[in-house]
Amino acid sequence: QVQLVESGGGKVQAGQSLRLSCAASGSRSAINAMGWYRQAPGKQRELVAAITGGGLTNYADSVKGRFTISRDTAKNMVTLQMNSLKPEDTAVYYCVSAHGDFWNSGSVDFWGQGTQVTVSS
Repeated sequence: QVQLVESGGGKVQAGQSLRLSCAASGSRSAINAMGWYRQAPGKQRELVAAITGGGLTNYADSVKGRFTISRDTAKNMVTLQMNSLKPEDTAVYYCVSAHGDFWNSGSVDFWGQGTQVTVSS
């Protein structure tokens, strides 16, 4: 079992930055890839960014060039640096983990509780 706890959400104005963090605890062997999903009201859930155990990263087109995902394997933490935020980035952001690379399948094993990010224009 893996527990994921997010932090760092909040309210900012368009153009500003936020940094989300996710601390994982529990079975380290169950975690290979980690990443972030988001869901805005009335919209489908979107896979935003992911990083494999080997450090390979993937990003949704909507955030490329603005968001950066990184990982501290020793501390079992993943962060999402979000720059040049836009109102359309407003959503609940969820940290996720999986035993394998989930970028193409979207299939993850564990979810955090989510943290709200609100960007005003």
